[in-house]
Formats: sequence, structure tokens, C-alpha cells
Amino acid sequence: MNKPSHFQSSLNDAIEVFQSLASFQASLEEAAELVSKALLSGNKLMLCGNGGSASDSAHIATEFTCRFCEDRRPYPAMAFTIDGGLMTAIGNDYHFDDVFKRQVAAFGKKGDVLIGLTTSGNSKNVLEALKEAKERGIHTIAFLGKSGGFTKGIADIEMIIPGKATARIQEAQKFLLHVMCEMVETQLPKE
Repeated sequence: MNKPSHFQSSLNDAIEVFQSLASFQASLEEAAELVSKALLSGNKLMLCGNGGSASDSAHIATEFTCRFCEDRRPYPAMAFTIDGGLMTAIGNDYHFDDVFKRQVAAFGKKGDVLIGLTTSGNSKNVLEALKEAKERGIHTIAFLGKSGGFTKGIADIEMIIPGKATARIQEAQKFLLHVMCEMVETQLPKE
């Protein structure tokens, strides 16, 4: 019997992970409603993550501040990973675990929404940001992976993507985030 090619094996893994996403429909609808209400009330969306999740945070913030599918007015969304000077100052003067927490304390207000992304669920700085947000009355959404790690159970809404490969988890998280953007955008006035 022939061993599947690397491509076929990765494709099979991706299909398996994506088929599991149907179980997140209710959570994703709840997350989209939370983000919609916050933006329509004049609050903001904040996002954080490390590595590829940092890039995904910036990407999703851009979808709200610029546009996603349709032309519409901009809405306030920010990724905590954009300001390298701020991140390195906090990491140097305090601790890298605090790089997102201090930004939540500086920029967040009651009624805002924080989305934390971690493919392992074990990013201490994302965990600390989610905890800080909850203390401040900021709604929290976590996109986690694998077993959810030590971040499991912290956020108001969480979606734990099953899988072993970080790449497949990250691809699934980005898909869910894009669908959430589509859902939210249908609720936002064009002007």
C-alpha cells in the first residue's frame, strides 16, 4: 500500500479540521453578535496573538478599520502587535507576559471586545490580556487550538480548534475569523 504524499496527508488533515468547524456555528454567531453590538455602540475591537496569530490579529483589525466585502464606514479595531516600540518597551521594562495586558489597561474600556488568538492555548501574554479584559468589563473571545491549553475556560466565548498541526489550526481560525467578519459586516451600516 502506498503511503500518501505529504500534500495529500496535509490536505486530509485540513479537511478533517475544517469538517469539525460546523460545531462552532452557535459560538461564532454569538461572537459576531458581540462584536456587532460593540461596534454599533461606539466601542472598539481589540485583538492579540503571537507569531502567525499576531499577523492574523492585524489582518482582522484591518478588515474592520478599512473594509471587508463591502464599502462602508470604518469601525475602530486595533491589533496590539502593530507597535513594535510599545511591545518591546513593555517586554523590556516589565515582562513579555504583560505586552498585551498593559495595552488592554491603556486602551480598553467597558463594552469593548478583545479577541485573543493562540493556536496552542498556552500563550501566557494572551491569557493575561484576557484576564485583564474581564476585570475591566471588556467582552472576551478566544480562538484556541489543540486542547485549549491553560487559556481554556477564561474567555466569555471560546472556540477550540482540534488538531495537531499548528498550521491547520491557524488556517481554521482564520476561516472562522473571516466568517465572523462577514456576519458582522451584514449588521454594520454602510454610512
